Amino acid sequence: MKRILDLAGAGLALLLASPLLFLAALAIKLDDRGPVLYRQRRVGRQGQEFDLLKLRTMVVGAEAQGAGWAVNEGDPRITRAGRVLRRLSLDELPQLWNVVRGEMSLVGPRPTLAYQVERYTERQRRRLEVKPGITGWAQVQGRARLPWDERIELDVWYVEHRSLWLDLRILARTPMALFTGTYKGETGGWRP
Repeated sequence: MKRILDLAGAGLALLLASPLLFLAALAIKLDDRGPVLYRQRRVGRQGQEFDLLKLRTMVVGAEAQGAGWAVNEGDPRITRAGRVLRRLSLDELPQLWNVVRGEMSLVGPRPTLAYQVERYTERQRRRLEVKPGITGWAQVQGRARLPWDERIELDVWYVEHRSLWLDLRILARTPMALFTGTYKGETGGWRP
């Protein structure tokens, strides 16, 4: 059932987002003429690596400059177009294609880099029991504003309590989380 929801949701979202993707691609090209898409190896379900797709928001070769893989607020490697795309999370739209290809799901823990997975505790490795998602429980609870360990714990909690109903709740809360950084209507901690 989840795969059907992923295919239908990602297909519809790609169709609806195509004008935004076109405008974003145009903005990236006009900003610095580099490639529109950025591919990065990420770790998915059962530790399988895949190429995560994103709209490029940083200068070409950014990983070899500055803070390397780490991106901090106000990072000078972020392009003008990239600042807008990141603020609105539009840079994540190409990941809908990762969902269609079956590498990701609409809902699940965000995919991480191999060096991060190497540091996981046994409990944290539970994140790898499900496909990574475009949005997830940690994203609707505070996104990057939360400390790393807390985000991982929220992801593990999701893995332990996942259901179609929980996925639908997360999808419903995602738009609010995008604009506020967290879902303000949650009470009683971070559990539903």
